[in-house]
Amino acid sequence: MQNFVFANPTKIIFGRDSIPKLGPEAAKAGKKALFVYGGGSVKRNGVYEAVTSALKKNGIEVTEHPGVKPNPALSHVREGMRKASEAGCDMVIAAGGGSVIDEAKAIAAGMKYGGDVWDLFCGKAPVKDALPVFAALTLPATGSEMNAGCVVTNEDTRQKFSAHGAALFPRASALDPETTMTLPREQTAYGAVDSLAHIIEGYFTARNPDAEVTDEIVHGLARSIVASTRRILADPADYNARASMMWSATLALNGLPVCGYGGMTFINHAIEHSLSALYDIAHGAGLAIVMPAWFRHHLETDGPGRLEKFGRAVFGTTKAEACINAFEDLFREAGAPVRLAEAKIPASDIPKIAENAMMLIRMWGMRHEQPEIEKILKLAA
Repeated sequence: MQNFVFANPTKIIFGRDSIPKLGPEAAKAGKKALFVYGGGSVKRNGVYEAVTSALKKNGIEVTEHPGVKPNPALSHVREGMRKASEAGCDMVIAAGGGSVIDEAKAIAAGMKYGGDVWDLFCGKAPVKDALPVFAALTLPATGSEMNAGCVVTNEDTRQKFSAHGAALFPRASALDPETTMTLPREQTAYGAVDSLAHIIEGYFTARNPDAEVTDEIVHGLARSIVASTRRILADPADYNARASMMWSATLALNGLPVCGYGGMTFINHAIEHSLSALYDIAHGAGLAIVMPAWFRHHLETDGPGRLEKFGRAVFGTTKAEACINAFEDLFREAGAPVRLAEAKIPASDIPKIAENAMMLIRMWGMRHEQPEIEKILKLAA
């Protein structure tokens, strides 16, 4: 088990009617908020009214910034920064899923940086400061509500890159499972895939994974995600399943499930970022395509040990290939694609996808070359 430092300053307010409690938390940070959200779903499910009422009740002036895309766009980040600057905003409030929270973080960081906000994503400058961020989560998936990262797509260069920094931890996040009751089936599926992807990256890529307590955390979260997903698919109104899924997704990328692992990488995410940058597909859909292919590559290069251990603990399987098949079965059951062709991505594009992925792989310092990435993608064709 390797040395580690774990620190997470985000305050989580969990459960029914938790969103109004963001008001007093935000009032501690300032008086003018940029309110970031996506489409009309936050108005249909009551989240918009809950957030705006809570802010008004606590004396906070609101400037709205709607229209965040599922893969948040750099141009929209810059537009949000313009609005925040003109209104003199001293905080950013996000209501939605990971894309909305990610864009809110990007705006918050950009407002404290003197240059082009894209510098923070392409490695030209670190994130040193940001406006305070608060979040009302409506889609369990990315864990952005309790971590210090965010992802943005540069539409001009077709690059989907990430920024990180302690200043990006939200001050407080409200997690009300009832806000997820009306999620479309495909968003439930993609959220489950994304959550599983977060915990398998460290589990399978760590150079020294002998950290039994962390393995057990990963196994427990994976079992919860799998069971909760199946319960939600059977009964979308199952509150306790929604609650378990929401909390599991948050814990999956808050830093805890990698403590003690050594030298982990995010190779599945690096490859998927290329898919969503080039084809604008949902992040969870891209991961559902990449993960089984990468598992088969991992089986060939690293052997069956970790796949067999994970399969026994989570799916009740004994063989590595059966564990991979169990992942695919779950993804198919939920309605996610598991092959490039199912997402209408031609196999002839594999060299282009791999070349795009290599930009992020090099930036993240991972030891992979393009032929290997092409080989993995061919397993997903």
